Amino acid sequence: MRLRFPPSPTGVLHIGNARTALFNFLLVQKEKGNLILRIEDTDQERSKASFEQDIVTNLKWLGIEWHEGPDIGGQYGPYRQSEREEIYKKHIKKLISENKAYYCFCSPEELNAEKQYQMSIGKPTQYSQKCRSMSQVEINQKLKENQPFIIRFKTPDKEIKFSDLIRGEIKFDTKLIDDFAIAKSVEKPLYNLAVTIDDFEMKISHILRGEDLLPNTPKQILIQEALGFTTPLYGHLPVILGPDKSKLSKRHGATAIEEYKNDGYLKETIINFLAFLGWNPGDEKEIYSIKELIKDFSLEKTQKSAAIFNLERLNYLNGFYIRKKDISELTQLCIPYLDLIEPVIATEQYPPAYGGQQLIHNYKIKETGETISFPYLEKIIGLYQERLKKLSEITELTSYFFQKELSYDKALLKWKERDPKDALDKLEKELNNIEEWKFDNLNKKLSELSLDFAQEIGEGKNRGYIMWPLRVALTGKKSSAGPIEIAAVLGKEKTLERVKKAKK
Repeated sequence: MRLRFPPSPTGVLHIGNARTALFNFLLVQKEKGNLILRIEDTDQERSKASFEQDIVTNLKWLGIEWHEGPDIGGQYGPYRQSEREEIYKKHIKKLISENKAYYCFCSPEELNAEKQYQMSIGKPTQYSQKCRSMSQVEINQKLKENQPFIIRFKTPDKEIKFSDLIRGEIKFDTKLIDDFAIAKSVEKPLYNLAVTIDDFEMKISHILRGEDLLPNTPKQILIQEALGFTTPLYGHLPVILGPDKSKLSKRHGATAIEEYKNDGYLKETIINFLAFLGWNPGDEKEIYSIKELIKDFSLEKTQKSAAIFNLERLNYLNGFYIRKKDISELTQLCIPYLDLIEPVIATEQYPPAYGGQQLIHNYKIKETGETISFPYLEKIIGLYQERLKKLSEITELTSYFFQKELSYDKALLKWKERDPKDALDKLEKELNNIEEWKFDNLNKKLSELSLDFAQEIGEGKNRGYIMWPLRVALTGKKSSAGPIEIAAVLGKEKTLERVKKAKK
């Protein structure tokens, strides 16, 4: 089994392409086959090396690997279409010499006028085949005069029938297919011809791609028949739609994998999410590692109907995987988002066997210059592990730990419009007297203080009169992790300092 994933480097890797790459990867892994990465860069005007790099980098980040490709080579290279002109030239000449393709010298203006006329009289827009029967003498003369041309395939009148691996038997009447363009010149094939030649030359046995490419399948089968190629097995994956059942676009959220990565979605999340865009195991199981996906994946469980992109489910999955992370790993993942700190690089280095990297012992808070340790950062991140939906949220959630001065409206300190001065006075006094600065002890002392103060002011057991101003004093926010947990991490000195500033 040999499958290919052939992205065009005219844009970054997006959700649809990544889903296709994943399904190809899962199938070859399960069936012990080979996956070929082929870069389809025949559109040289729009193709960019930066887009190719984005595609390769993000596929590798997701854990999708290939056995042959432009970066690792292989028996059937080159693996960029721009480097395969001599291969295409041989086949294009063959089609022309066998009268299965022909030169078309019609100008774009002529073709557009013809199309407009057909539309005006309610007929399907098709090429008139004006150049199909042109004599060789006339062709030679036009070529000699360097008249612009394209090469068209001579579409036969027949029925194309094939068995789709996902959709079953599919039929196409070639009367509905034009004499379609297959090349700009003898060296420059267009999409349908280039991929058909590449699939044959690279011995591709199965083609798994999006439903949007289904109309190209009969054209490619016709070219295969004309060149005497074998026909691979085709499977067309369902289209991905937004929640409103329209085509997935930026208005439904980001579409590029890089954007999701930068926003703090984990690769485990993306893989799990992509797998369910068109595939279902047939039971209630929703959480899958990539190893489990390889084990359970099958085309029989791939749906025909459109897959719906659900951002809420994506966020749910990401939160789930974040909660499952070891706190040390999660902290490492969060640190790049904490722009209020910077690493302190020690002079020591790892041994060369470990890459000779500089060893980061600590981090420095930019505003204050204070040095903090990695274990301290673990405590901060740990406060929000249960709340995070994506890593990028950690910036806003924890910013108060790294700020010299908190900025907030003093009215925020009020709980139910009560002047917070008495509460802050009692807090300062109680906190000063606490010697064992640990969560359990803080929780005991401050809980007792909260209940005593509530009874003193005739508010029953309402802890908010103490806990609310404490939260605001420590964070400057309406919502946060628990104020006692925060105080335990901040330490006695900083906690008292912020309570005093709140009083002031």
